[in-house]
Amino acid sequence: MLSHVHAVARSWRFITRYMPGLRLSAPARRWPASELLRLISMVVLAAIVCGASLRTMAQQKEGNPAGDKGLPDAPAAGVSPRVPTASVSGTVLDANGDVIQGATVSLVAMSGGAQRTLISGENGQFTFAGVAAGSFRVIVTGQGMGRFDSGEFTLQAGDVHTISQAILPVSAGSTDVRVVGNREELAEEQVHIAIDQRVLGVLPNFYSTYNWNAPPMGSKQKFHLAFRAVTDPVAFVGVGVAAGFEQMNNTFPGYGAGAQGFGKRFGAAYADDAIGRMIGSAILPSVLHQDPRYFYKGSGSVRSRAIYAIEAAFVCRGDNGRSEPNYSHLLGSFAAGGISNLYYPPASRGVSLTLENGLIETGGHAANNLVREFLLRRLTPKVPDSANGKP
Repeated sequence: MLSHVHAVARSWRFITRYMPGLRLSAPARRWPASELLRLISMVVLAAIVCGASLRTMAQQKEGNPAGDKGLPDAPAAGVSPRVPTASVSGTVLDANGDVIQGATVSLVAMSGGAQRTLISGENGQFTFAGVAAGSFRVIVTGQGMGRFDSGEFTLQAGDVHTISQAILPVSAGSTDVRVVGNREELAEEQVHIAIDQRVLGVLPNFYSTYNWNAPPMGSKQKFHLAFRAVTDPVAFVGVGVAAGFEQMNNTFPGYGAGAQGFGKRFGAAYADDAIGRMIGSAILPSVLHQDPRYFYKGSGSVRSRAIYAIEAAFVCRGDNGRSEPNYSHLLGSFAAGGISNLYYPPASRGVSLTLENGLIETGGHAANNLVREFLLRRLTPKVPDSANGKP
């Protein structure tokens, strides 16, 4: 740009140099012919020079527009940059591992945004594409089935989140249920699940079930689980600890002291546990068709869960899925207390022993239920992710 200004300045200097007599403010006067011809020639020459300079500026402006040097091209009008999104997919199954077609699958934004819903395909599969970053949960329901809740998860841009098994349990409200598969096999599977449940992988947690709609066990399975509980190595360790405290405090002095006294206390404590377990968790549940397990609730307020846990010592689930008075455990506890009169020291026997052992067993059951409800779930590793208690 400076070169063009210099060209115009040179033209002006040329005119004034060869026209020393020209004054723009001078009054009008007559010019000789020779001087007039000279003036016209200079004006034409100045016009030629200025025109050449302006034409050069235009050509350079077309080749290299001013202010555009080094700047990127502007995006096209109406086109916005593409933002990466995430996706969520999975497969809906029933308790037997069979795919479920036609289940309702909802992707719920924890921020309160719009809920997206679709139907599982013929292979039980579902996919939500184009999901923005954020926190979500997937809820699956099916006709005549229970409810699956994936729990909260977080997505970042570009994530591919997979829910491998969205298992729908059998609905607790169904009274007429057709089960695909052998009923005996399903009951045996419940026993295997219970035996594998160990707190920190060591301590038995056999009588807790985290599947709210778990199928009932038959009499064979109830006896199997009770026998497995009283013969577990950890059970002997627990009885030994209890007998040691009794020995230390000289509880039931009729047993005496020393190794012999410890052995008698150990035998009595083990008999209390074994007899109470077999009567309250196997014999009476088989006769009365009641489920001896504790069904983990896992939802609601702390107060409601605590009340539920304590009530479970007095109210149980029948094999028909309905709530019933827990005759099995209550009668079993006091029956075991009565039988204990056969092996406790004569000075300790009587109705008071029966009542004491029965009440201790019942109170211990309620306390165990509180521990099951609020503590053991997080400490038991071999529990399916989908087993989260009451839907």
